[in-house]
Amino acid sequence: MKFSENWLREWVSPKITTEELVTQLTMAGLEVDAVEAAANKFTGVVVGEVLSVDKHPDADKLNVCQVTNGKENLQVVCGAPNVAVGQKVPFALVGAKLAEDFKIKKAKLRGAESNGMLCSADELGLAEKSDGILELPVDAKVGQDIRDYLLLDDAVIDVDLTPNRGDCLSIQGVAREVAVLNKTETSSPLIDEVTNSIEDVFPVELLSPADCPRYLGRVIKNVNVSAVSPVWLQEKLRRSGIRSIDPVVDVTNYVMLELGQPLHAFDLEVLGKGIQVRRAKADEKLVLLDGREVVLNEDTLIIADHEKALAIAGVMGGEHSGISDNTQHLFLESAFFSPLSIAGKARAYGLHTDASHRYERGVDYDLPKLAIERATQMLLDIVGGEAGPVVVADAVLPETKQVKLRANKVISLLGLDIPASETEDILTRLGLEVLESDNESWLFKVPSWRFDISIEADLIEELARIYGYDNLPISTVTSGSHLNSSTESKLSLKQLRRRLTSLGYQEVISYSFVEPELEDKLSILESEAIILSNPISSEMSVMRRNLWSGLLQTLKHNQNRQQDRVRIFESGLVFSKSADGIQQDAMLGGLIWGSQSPEQWGESAQPSDFYDIKGDVESILAMTNEASSFKFEAAEHPALQIGQTACISRNEKAMGWLGALNPQLQKTLDIPGKVYLFELKIKDLLDASLTKVSTLSKYPSVRRDLALLVDRDLNFDELESLISEQAGEDLEQIVLFDVYQGENIDSGKQSLALGLTFQNSSRTLNDDEINEIINKCIKALEAKFNAELR
Repeated sequence: MKFSENWLREWVSPKITTEELVTQLTMAGLEVDAVEAAANKFTGVVVGEVLSVDKHPDADKLNVCQVTNGKENLQVVCGAPNVAVGQKVPFALVGAKLAEDFKIKKAKLRGAESNGMLCSADELGLAEKSDGILELPVDAKVGQDIRDYLLLDDAVIDVDLTPNRGDCLSIQGVAREVAVLNKTETSSPLIDEVTNSIEDVFPVELLSPADCPRYLGRVIKNVNVSAVSPVWLQEKLRRSGIRSIDPVVDVTNYVMLELGQPLHAFDLEVLGKGIQVRRAKADEKLVLLDGREVVLNEDTLIIADHEKALAIAGVMGGEHSGISDNTQHLFLESAFFSPLSIAGKARAYGLHTDASHRYERGVDYDLPKLAIERATQMLLDIVGGEAGPVVVADAVLPETKQVKLRANKVISLLGLDIPASETEDILTRLGLEVLESDNESWLFKVPSWRFDISIEADLIEELARIYGYDNLPISTVTSGSHLNSSTESKLSLKQLRRRLTSLGYQEVISYSFVEPELEDKLSILESEAIILSNPISSEMSVMRRNLWSGLLQTLKHNQNRQQDRVRIFESGLVFSKSADGIQQDAMLGGLIWGSQSPEQWGESAQPSDFYDIKGDVESILAMTNEASSFKFEAAEHPALQIGQTACISRNEKAMGWLGALNPQLQKTLDIPGKVYLFELKIKDLLDASLTKVSTLSKYPSVRRDLALLVDRDLNFDELESLISEQAGEDLEQIVLFDVYQGENIDSGKQSLALGLTFQNSSRTLNDDEINEIINKCIKALEAKFNAELR
């Protein structure tokens, strides 16, 4: 929230500098993001009065004006279309400095002498752009320095409030804090009840009292909406980051900034019969003030008359019922809406307004009466009119909260024994009321504007804030150290991540929200993706069902930045629908693209292939010491290429996928070169066996190579399993070192070259024993797979 320091000091003005004020606010939990000057640094600009305006003889768009600065009359050439006799305007005298390199000099424009310049708002840094010179009120004193007249020696303070401090979204709220911090009193403006001059009322019905337990309205007739908001009002709004629109809207915005109560004004003549505060009906529509037509959700609280919706309660008004140039009679609204009834409603329609920002965080339910009186008086002063009585519709308001505070709990949490008198003083200055007290505790009544105080810890936090975090004692916490036991029979995600990092992968973190079209192409699940009700954008509107979408987007990001080799992985949750609701699974996914190894002089670059990523996955699986429990089986996946896809299972239970990206999808994503992906369920990776230690045999090993002719579709796993079964415990290792398919071999066959290593722990194996084992294996292979020894 932005506000003017001068405006704040109208409410409370401790004898501290701007820098000290900023430090106080930040240390009290109201973090100051920025402090800016209220206007450009300029000098030599005074209030001038235009005495005459004549057309320039040699320029159609220029005027020759006589302007007084209170001491002398000066000729000024001006090109502003709105210059007129009798105007009070900012007058930059000769020698004035508007910027570092912009100094006003006596000049001739098309032959006419000009002794100064009439300034627009943007030239003084009071607006981003303007269509003409800045018109000042008629009571502005001619010759007075414009900085003094507009109080421009001011700072604009931007405070970043946490969601629980909605009570500080106003000058009144910040002033309360500053007053407490400096042990002084606030000086709030006197707000009296406006005596009604007419008896006109407009009926109000609360059809959803839980959502809106208090609604106040007032008829104001015969207003002049063509009036101009006074400069002081426009300036306070500008310094708070709000643009002046018209006097009625300006007043409602001013009161919201000053007191923290959002208000809204309706054109009374377009309202029918009476106001109804209710939930929207099915398919009910409303054209908002920004011109958009929205279909209202049935859980949205609206303001309506007996025929149509008028506004989304606490968010934005409707276009047809708003104030226009033809408006003569107003209906002024000031209400309390339950924070829960407003929370999220603005975002559901792609909106965020000053009103919804406040109502979502909580607005004081005792404030609407004060605010409507303040707004009424300001409107009568600016646009005139006749005010009717205030119509009040009340239901069950929130209960006043009472919180008990124990002295020993304060000592326990803060490490400080604050005197009882100081505890009472701090909390009562914050607006709390002592209901009961004794030597050990207090019972406090919480003020209606503090929605964030409900338990004892909240009161202790308030004590710490006001007493000063810097004043709390520093103490060393001592505790016994306890080392948790670890087990080797369980792997951790950290170990898996370390292994992938050692293999040359880099970890990435991507959004759980992904593009629907890409997600549908990547997922094998039959259930639909979970659609977000309020997505960040249309490209991030569903929850991911696998990790590949984020990995592919990261690959594209790196390719666009001239990276020629990418190896990345991610661990995270994926989301799917199930019979029990939303299911979340922790997954580990990876991607490789580009060459097998970084560019080097020792060998030429070779593109990565299926077996590179398969080897990396096997390295992860081997960490369980149960590599034989995992199986890679040829399968089909919509996101992967047929023939280069494997389903990974453990003990016959599917737990992941591995393969090359589908060429069509690769083309759609405009990715040059092959992409290989894997994804594994983390929970199926964590069970491991203890490492077994055995004595190395001192006897030599024996290796025999076999070249077998087998069917082309036969998997090596099946051969390996049969040979292991037949060879017995002396078989140490089986290695597949060559695969041949081509000339001199039938098209349906392939040649597999195997290396079998044998070793016994107690003796040297002889040739007869080895030959017997080999023959046994060959017979079994011939019988089961029709294998031939080449």
